[in-house]
Amino acid sequence: MSAENLATLSDQLILAAILLYLGAMIGYALELAFAPKPAPVLVAANGDTIERPEPPVAWPLRAGAIGTLLAWVGLAANVGGTLTRGLAVGRWPWGNMYEFVVAMVLAAVTVFLVMQVRYPVRFLGAFVCVVGAVGLGFAARVLYTQAGPVVPALDSYWVAIHVSAAVAASGLFIVGGVAAVLYLVRGDGLSRLPGKAELEQVAHRVIVIAFPIWTFAVISGALWADKAWGRYWGWDPKEVWAFITWVAYAAYLHARATAGWKGKAALIVSLVAFGCLMFNLVGVNIFFGGLHSYADVAK
Repeated sequence: MSAENLATLSDQLILAAILLYLGAMIGYALELAFAPKPAPVLVAANGDTIERPEPPVAWPLRAGAIGTLLAWVGLAANVGGTLTRGLAVGRWPWGNMYEFVVAMVLAAVTVFLVMQVRYPVRFLGAFVCVVGAVGLGFAARVLYTQAGPVVPALDSYWVAIHVSAAVAASGLFIVGGVAAVLYLVRGDGLSRLPGKAELEQVAHRVIVIAFPIWTFAVISGALWADKAWGRYWGWDPKEVWAFITWVAYAAYLHARATAGWKGKAALIVSLVAFGCLMFNLVGVNIFFGGLHSYADVAK
């Protein structure tokens, strides 16, 4: 298959992934909206507890299962779109903002689906899948770049090391950000969402895993900069915001581990860090120039 045909197939697979993620979002949302709420616990006059669960409803659970199936198929389309893009250009397929966002969505959905195999986190599905669909749509509509070669600085094996680490960490941070937002919007009464403690645990768990990967991405980026430009650090806007993001997540982990910050205060700090991450990944390339302007949207 020619490079042009592979590039066209990649675009079609990404469009299919958008539609499949939207379908998965609907399935997950139906389950979340109509599945029985947790049973309220009542105390009888003699002190015994009485549970009054809602009558079981089968179809919302089937909708959630269909959502999971569609999410896996969407992930396969996302993977296929990434691989065919790489084959079309003959390099690692994250040399510009379009390719990076496609890979970042792939990482986020992968993290969620893998977690779902081991942990009861299906409640995140509607939110992760809508983030995936919107992210791919934004990439296809706003960030799209024709398949082609990259600048010489990106023609390096360091792409596989540095950018892969940044993609993996970003996917984990996205799942943590979704869990943190759900924590803040969840009320204190009965809800179809899990308890706040569980939401906080999910957010903390993925951040703990993502932070050392992001640390490696920052360090490997400095090593790559020395090889490409002859210096480890040059106060380029992308470098500065990558470091700010690292400091913000370090502050969250430090506050939680040493100062005993729990709950709302800690998760607000994590969302500030997540905002820094998103600005670093997208905003810097849109609003600033610098040595990383190869990914700039506003040419």
